[in-house]
Amino acid sequence: MGSTYGDWLREQREAAGLTQQQLADAAVMTRSHIAHIEAGRRIPSKEDARRLDKALNTGNVLSSFLPKDDRAIADHFAAALEFEQQATMIREFALSHVPGILQTERYVRAVLRTAFPPWSEAEGDRLVVTRLERAKILADPVTPVVWALVDEAVLRRPVGGPEVMAEQLMHIVQLVESERVRVHVMPFSLGAHPLLHSMVTLMWFDDQPPVAYTEGLRMGMVHDAPDLVQRIQGAYDLALSDALPLKESVALLRATAKEYGHHD
Repeated sequence: MGSTYGDWLREQREAAGLTQQQLADAAVMTRSHIAHIEAGRRIPSKEDARRLDKALNTGNVLSSFLPKDDRAIADHFAAALEFEQQATMIREFALSHVPGILQTERYVRAVLRTAFPPWSEAEGDRLVVTRLERAKILADPVTPVVWALVDEAVLRRPVGGPEVMAEQLMHIVQLVESERVRVHVMPFSLGAHPLLHSMVTLMWFDDQPPVAYTEGLRMGMVHDAPDLVQRIQGAYDLALSDALPLKESVALLRATAKEYGHHD
C-alpha cells in the first residue's frame, strides 16, 4: 500500500508527543499493530482508524483515506514472510507445490530450476537458503501451530523426479507423526473445491488481527481487511471439511512415496 499513510500516522503521533505504546493504549490497540501500520505493512480496520483519529484528534482523516484493502505487488512476499515469522497459527493450502515451510532442500532446488532464464548459482543458493530458513519456525515444538491442506496434485506432480518426491513426502509424514504439523489431502475424487483457484496462507497472531496471503504467478496479495480475511477463512474451513482425515492423508502420502520408490 506504500508507506505514505503510515508515514503520516507516525508524523501525527510524534507531533502529539506520543510513543507507539502510548498511542496504542489510547486507541485500544497493540504497539506492534501501530508499528506495522506506520511501516506500511498493515492497513487498519475502519474501527481502528476511527479510534486512531480520536486518539490523535485528527478528525476523520485516517478513517477517510484508508488505502486499498489488497496489495497486489510481487515483492510483498517479504511482508508475508515477516508475518509468517510472527504467527502463532498458520494454515496453508497448496495447489501445486509443497508449502514452503515443509519443503526439503532438494525439492526447493528442483522448483528453482524451473526458472528461465536460469538463476545464477549464487542467486540460486541464496534463494534456497531463504526458503530453508523459513522451515526453522518448526524447530519450536509448539508455536506456530501449523495445518497444511494440500491438493492431491502436489503429491502426484514429480517435482525433481521420483527420488526427490519420495524424500519430500516422507519428510512430511515424519513431521505429522512427530505431531508437529497436521496435513490433510484434497483428493482428486472430490472434484472442484472452494480453494481450487489459488494457494492460500492464513495467519493468526497473539497481538494483532489475522491476515491472509494468496499467491499466483509472480504476484502475491496480502489481505488484512477483516471481511475479506473472514471470507477466505470460511473457504478454507469449507475445503478442509471435505479433505481426507489425518490418518488417511498420511496413508496416502506413504503410499505415494512408495510408488516413487521409497522403502521403509
